[in-house]
Amino acid sequence: MTPAEENAWPAPAKLNLFLHIVGRRDDGYHLLQTVFQFLDYGDRLWFESAPAGMVAREGGPAGVAELDDLSVRAARTLLQVTGLREGVRLCLDKRLPAGGGLGGGSSDAATVLLVLNRLWRAGLSQDDLAELGLMLGADVPVFVRGTAAWAEGVGERLEPLPDLPEPWYAVVKPPVSIATADLFADPKLTRDCPPITIRDFLLGQAGNVFEPVVRARYPEVAQALERLSAHAPARLTGTGACAFAAFADADSARGALRDLPEGWHGFAARGCNLSPVHARLGATPAF
Repeated sequence: MTPAEENAWPAPAKLNLFLHIVGRRDDGYHLLQTVFQFLDYGDRLWFESAPAGMVAREGGPAGVAELDDLSVRAARTLLQVTGLREGVRLCLDKRLPAGGGLGGGSSDAATVLLVLNRLWRAGLSQDDLAELGLMLGADVPVFVRGTAAWAEGVGERLEPLPDLPEPWYAVVKPPVSIATADLFADPKLTRDCPPITIRDFLLGQAGNVFEPVVRARYPEVAQALERLSAHAPARLTGTGACAFAAFADADSARGALRDLPEGWHGFAARGCNLSPVHARLGATPAF
């Protein structure tokens, strides 16, 4: 496949603008509160017809086998559920750093579900696709829904927040890999945050409970947070290694990324309350 730029489909990054743990279910899963917002930057996917039943991948995340790739699993799941006699070759341009807390794999899966549902005329609703997405990962449904959202439960209960400010963000990831399971197992992790409201969040009464744990375990991430905080208040996104800070304009966001240490990854992007893939599809998000 030789992809043409104009045929690329976006798989946008997300930020967790805050992240609290408010309890735990009987099955051991933690109960969360968070806000998701998209960025106008992320991975890109191209789709090419293939023989019936074939799902193949070019590119993709380093070190991830094709059958383990969420984008491939999403296409296979769609074929299995619908019984369609279709096939696809996926070309995946991974621009989001792995383990950054930016939702790259979940976003790739959601874009595959949304685009193939359209290309294959599968006729599934957004509710159907979100249900399939939840089978692949807890963050996939918010990408399927396509609107910035307040999330609760394990991240699957969503309330749209279409009117959030859409600042520019500087995002920085130092060259470290974070194991999410280790963070959840850390005895110093706060697991009993009092539930807050959307109003509390909008008044700034929220943070990321994983940030103190990550700072203590990964000094490079602590350094990234400090570097950004010299320009604007910085925060950790999700359970990954990326720090982010909001700015009024692109130049200010890019300025905060100057002179990053060798091996660090950084980019500036605009916050989006409507996912770029939904803007491309012309879809109306449904909740």
